[in-house]
Amino acid sequence: MTRTCAVSPHPEATALGNRLLEEGRSAAEAAVAMGAYLSVVMPHFCGIGGDAVWMVSDASGQVRALTGIGQAFDFTSEVSDISPRGPLSILTGAGAVSTWAEALRLFDVAPDLADLLGPAHQAARDGFVVTTSQEFWRNMRAGDMDNWPGFGPYAAAHAGEILKQPELAETFALLIRDGLASFYDGPLASRLAQDLNALGTPVTQSDLSRTRARNEAPLRLLYKGATLFAPPPPTQGITTLQIMGILARLDAAEPQATRSTAQDYHLMVEAVKQAFLDRKELGDRKDAADWVTGLLSSGHLNACAARVNPEAALPWPEPYHQADTVYFAARDAQGGCVSALQSTYFDWGSGCVLSDTGVIWHNRGAGFSLDDGPNRLAPGQRPFHTLNPGIATRNGSPWLLYGTQGADGQPQTLTVLLRGLIDRDLSPTEALAQPRFLLGRTFSSNRDTLKIEPIGAEEELADRGHTLEILQSLSPLAGQAGCLRIEGHDIKGAHDPRR
Repeated sequence: MTRTCAVSPHPEATALGNRLLEEGRSAAEAAVAMGAYLSVVMPHFCGIGGDAVWMVSDASGQVRALTGIGQAFDFTSEVSDISPRGPLSILTGAGAVSTWAEALRLFDVAPDLADLLGPAHQAARDGFVVTTSQEFWRNMRAGDMDNWPGFGPYAAAHAGEILKQPELAETFALLIRDGLASFYDGPLASRLAQDLNALGTPVTQSDLSRTRARNEAPLRLLYKGATLFAPPPPTQGITTLQIMGILARLDAAEPQATRSTAQDYHLMVEAVKQAFLDRKELGDRKDAADWVTGLLSSGHLNACAARVNPEAALPWPEPYHQADTVYFAARDAQGGCVSALQSTYFDWGSGCVLSDTGVIWHNRGAGFSLDDGPNRLAPGQRPFHTLNPGIATRNGSPWLLYGTQGADGQPQTLTVLLRGLIDRDLSPTEALAQPRFLLGRTFSSNRDTLKIEPIGAEEELADRGHTLEILQSLSPLAGQAGCLRIEGHDIKGAHDPRR
């Protein structure tokens, strides 16, 4: 049996996290080291110019949400059009590094940053081997990259080749020397502001200094003997909990174990639709606490379940939110746990590399709307956020850590994953291998179809009114998830076979 475990989508990051845990380091230290390393070796999905959301717990099951979500800059009061890419898509601060600092503070760690960030610095300075995942997403954007500032080295990098990022290496050297807070205040922050100004984005150092991760109370839902925890708005953690609450009520009418595969997937998809209809009102709401309480109330979840037709699909023309992300998790010898997601929103973020610091800045501001409502762009506001890692406790102790890449696919993938882990008692490896689905429009298709990996019952789903697009088994488009199952000192962890 093992008392510690770390998982991530990159084997070198995972090895780094596990080494630190075996040395007796905290889950926060292992996760910060992994997050930093992933920022270098998976530039298509995450980076220090992006956001992060962490769920953390101590051994007694006291869970907190650390939301590193950048606020809209002051100049956004003048914005009349939101661009999906390019300098005009850079509308918010980057909260990832602040999340690292808050996690270390919460775990009461005075870290040796050279130890935690040193591997990331070395990988940026000396180079790393480009992964097939990076090449897949480079090829996906091959027609666009030529017009993206600073992307020449990434556009030219093929799987198996060595890619160096010298400017990013210097930025990590400054973080090691001056501390994580220097990303927001001091000489490094000044250089970042100058870099952003050079792109034509009128950010001030004051804009950057206001970005701080929040330590917040998580949302929670009882589900079949477990308590599921999720981050609060403006993340879509509420959506994942709603889906599971709806499914619990549908299971009460007909247990999952008695259903056919097609019936079970149909009900999962229909529960997702009901929760997504409520998600349209998600944002950085002043009334978030009352709004969440209403959505998770028994009355509302009962009503959502009652609207699900067990034999027919609800038509689905709802808009799609795009994002790409990395999930990583750690459990230390003292029982401390981290479940984290780190992202630059779209794959390759804003499509802008800051010339002096080598940072790929995110485009999370593209999640805002210019229409009146809780997600309207305004200075100081945080955008609708897809990141929603989770922790589940059982008998008062951390039991499951889980999360996934995949924007709108995140709640959908987590639905399949949690049903496997909790309802079917699958191992992490088995649960991650289950077929997945992705509802509606995506970055790969503009059709309002149900994209689904083969389940062996596609005709039955079609008979219920679902318009299907069949993905390949273990498709890289179906999200990249990870999870840990903790049972005493026996910990099993796995990351997605789709990576």
